[in-house]
Amino acid sequence: MRFGFWGCLASVLTFGTSIQACSSETPCDVGGRSYYIAMPENVDRPVPAVVYVHGWGGSGKGALRNSGMVSGFLARGVAVVAPDGVVREGRNGRSWRFHPDSGAQLDDISFLVAVRDDAEGRFDLDPNRMILAGFSIGGSMTAYSACLKPEAFAAYAPLGGNFWRPHPTECAGPVRLLHTHGWTDGTVPLEGRVVNGRSADDPDALVQGDIFHAMSVWRETNQCDNLKADRFDTDGPYWRRIWDRCSPDSALELALFPGGHSIPRSWPDLVVDWFEGL
Repeated sequence: MRFGFWGCLASVLTFGTSIQACSSETPCDVGGRSYYIAMPENVDRPVPAVVYVHGWGGSGKGALRNSGMVSGFLARGVAVVAPDGVVREGRNGRSWRFHPDSGAQLDDISFLVAVRDDAEGRFDLDPNRMILAGFSIGGSMTAYSACLKPEAFAAYAPLGGNFWRPHPTECAGPVRLLHTHGWTDGTVPLEGRVVNGRSADDPDALVQGDIFHAMSVWRETNQCDNLKADRFDTDGPYWRRIWDRCSPDSALELALFPGGHSIPRSWPDLVVDWFEGL
């Protein structure tokens, strides 16, 4: 049978040779939503990966334009998978339905799990070395994913965002979690802030959570023996507080840096070193 050029092309598309055609510039479709991916070169397979959740007003494609962050992970042999959040009605960019009042937390978590599964199959990624990480609201989406579906990813690394008020009273199970935050962050202060409303007591207000309270939730979730950290490390660019005496196979760390609401250039190395050291 003769297919000709277009017949061969149709065959390629049908039988999946082009299944990896999506990239950092071309979206990968998952059930009507999308993600983008940047792959490291010359690495053994399966490949470890970070599924990076962008912040408010961002996008997956836009996240991969942060060359400093992306190149930091790629240099360590780690793929960067960047899903798209939901479109903000009447505004540019995208966001995440992370807040409990959104009524769609589980929908967005299910999408991130679908991205995990799809990227694993398309690009031969290692699900046992796949971290969910995110910045700002993406950090909050990461935290709620860890709380509600801890088994979905091998570890979690929120940056500059965690729970909002009212804080969760409990989570589904122990996790491996590294929270990173800027000491002088004014957009998402360590203590949180009122985003929409007159005060934190306003029942209709949107209020960011307290990072230290979030860490207490994570300590209880991981069944850590002590309130205070078991180890401290201030030798590098981060002030690190580490809880060791917790549930088996869990991990918990808070890393602070002397900066604001930003992604430190050394953050990819921090995340990879932390995960590899578990």
